[in-house]
Amino acid sequence: MARWRAEAAVLALAPYLAAFRARFSLTMQYRAAALAGFATQCWWGGIKVIVYAAFYAGARHAPISLADTITYTWLAQAFLAFQPWGADPDIADAARTGAIAYDRLRPLDTYGWWYARAAAWSVARVLPRAALMFAVAGVAMPLLGLSAWSLKPPAGVEAGLLFVASMIGVIALSAAFVGLIDVFVALMLSDRGVNLFIMPLTNIFSGLMIPLAFYPAPLQTFLRLQPFAGLADTPFRIYLGETTGWAAAGAIGLQLAWAAVIAAIGRALLARAMRRLQVQGG
Repeated sequence: MARWRAEAAVLALAPYLAAFRARFSLTMQYRAAALAGFATQCWWGGIKVIVYAAFYAGARHAPISLADTITYTWLAQAFLAFQPWGADPDIADAARTGAIAYDRLRPLDTYGWWYARAAAWSVARVLPRAALMFAVAGVAMPLLGLSAWSLKPPAGVEAGLLFVASMIGVIALSAAFVGLIDVFVALMLSDRGVNLFIMPLTNIFSGLMIPLAFYPAPLQTFLRLQPFAGLADTPFRIYLGETTGWAAAGAIGLQLAWAAVIAAIGRALLARAMRRLQVQGG
């Protein structure tokens, strides 16, 4: 019985795994885009490092050291593409043209289909850029005598392993956010409004713009509990060794909990949207 259930589960997941593989393979083909994105991320990362160095030169007190802030900055640039700045471009185009009806006709869970595609889209964009960032900022810069401005390794083996686990949470949470944005696009038939709304929220509350530790102390509890923190600040604190042990495990659990909540909201809204879906033309 247990074996039969396992085989049934694998068969049920097969279409979504196929969607993930197909979107992943397609996105990985855009090597020029990956190189251009990496160059841009290096440029902005360098500017932010210079700004932080100037800030620390005149600061009497800072919540984290300059070395950790620089590492945080390079991590943010390496994993930039996990930020859910907008809808899946294919879903947005399908909503505008009416091709979204094809997703409704598939004998699959539409939200699961979109979720798998969103996860593959973000992972495929992140992998080459993150690999290049670690190679340049983490390896090449120290070899060139720029160790003070480089990406430092994790605080320890435990921090490294917990960081990997937390990045799985980032993938789950990022895909849930993109799936929710896709639903709003399907409802409004346009991605402009929701994209303009979600980008500043993500930049500010994820820690992408500045580490959340720099915000006022009374806000720290709220900032660590809100869902956007799980996109960047949570894994980066773990990488730096600021969050360890059971606290790190709890933070990863919070990432997954928020991913489940946001996915449930997205699924419910999509079911409502699909019941009202109308396709016109001939």
